[in-house]
Amino acid sequence: MPFVVTEACIQCKYTDCVTVCPMDCFFEGPNFLVIHPDECIDCSICVAECPVGAIVNAAEITPDQAEFIEINARLANDPNWKRIRRAQAPLPDHEQWAGVLPKKHLLRHT
Repeated sequence: MPFVVTEACIQCKYTDCVTVCPMDCFFEGPNFLVIHPDECIDCSICVAECPVGAIVNAAEITPDQAEFIEINARLANDPNWKRIRRAQAPLPDHEQWAGVLPKKHLLRHT
């Protein structure tokens, strides 16, 4: 099973995970990252790099975050979401949002 970016990433968009991904399978939107499920090789290297614990194995995802499996797959194939290969600064208010849940309602698709 591939790894999945979950709700904790919304409004933070830390990109430490991107720099260690051997497959370049991360895609970015305005305030969130996703992992392309068909490109992820399940290496788990990215998991430890996420400062908010937003990346989990799809086989171990909690029921309240399960919809992020579909969200990652859909947005990774959205032409408006671009592949990201290099680290970038997190969003300006990332510290304010780092421990906040729920925040799915803040996910911007374009």
